[in-house]
Amino acid sequence: MQAAFTAALLDAGHAPPPGLHAADTTERFAVYRNNVVSGLIRALASGFPAVEAIVGAEFFSALAACFVRAAPPTSPVLLDYGAALPDFIAGFAPAAELPYLPDVARLELAYTRAFHAADAVPLATDTLRRLPPERVASLRLQLHPSLQILRARHPVATIWAMNTGRAPLNEIADWSAQDVLVLRPQLAVDVIPLAPGEATFLETLQAGGTLGEAASTALDAAAAFGLGPALAALFIRGAVIAVETSEQDEE
Repeated sequence: MQAAFTAALLDAGHAPPPGLHAADTTERFAVYRNNVVSGLIRALASGFPAVEAIVGAEFFSALAACFVRAAPPTSPVLLDYGAALPDFIAGFAPAAELPYLPDVARLELAYTRAFHAADAVPLATDTLRRLPPERVASLRLQLHPSLQILRARHPVATIWAMNTGRAPLNEIADWSAQDVLVLRPQLAVDVIPLAPGEATFLETLQAGGTLGEAASTALDAAAAFGLGPALAALFIRGAVIAVETSEQDEE
């Protein structure tokens, strides 16, 4: 019964499910179906405003309607609905001429997750200065719970900013890949393009690596990586909420 109801709800080609009793069941169910699908489309539009701005409201509604039918919600909580949209867009033939669109959707998904992440108080910027330099390599940093890292094949932060009113629309001269940090240290979400090696540095820290290990992996990824500037940037951006010393250091 539930499967039949869901199938009929998302596909106008299905007859109303059995068990509904009214003189105008077909018409009433059609209205209900339209309201449900329209509500899910609006929810997606609110979570992916840059994608909608790029393709236009009509195209986005058609794309979202296809997505809703292919991937209906599995939870009554719509906060995470749309997590599969970037991959869906990547395989959506009518959007093939916009190869950067899935990256924009991934950035918007990271933005939403950062916005709704748990609150935490960032450490003051002078915290590291109080630690002996010889211990820095063995430290582990606890990063802010809102921190998201996006490795994009396109200048996604630039495209996103231009299509959300945060930057004027202009020609993009450099279409190189872009690593992006998404973070909400206080009330507002920050979207920050990262220097070469910084994303690898952050990923290693996020996985529990020490500063020494993170610096090593970052240098392997980008010879120009500098630990000092990257570490200072982390604290200035409010990305660190705790510094953990190893047991050996504490002995």
